[in-house]
Amino acid sequence: MNNIWLQLALAATLGMMLFFLYPRAKQWMQNGPKAQQGDWMAAVIPLLAMVGFVLLLIMLV
Repeated sequence: MNNIWLQLALAATLGMMLFFLYPRAKQWMQNGPKAQQGDWMAAVIPLLAMVGFVLLLIMLV
């Protein structure tokens, strides 16, 4: 219980951060660009490449 003030300060900081970021995130979600047809494949291909690379590293160990 020595660091109760540190925990309170951290909780207050995180609470203020959420309070100030929520309206901006809500605006981004409403006015942001919408996904197109090929956007998912553009995200899946690098993720699969990364998973394959990690599996290769695991197999080499």
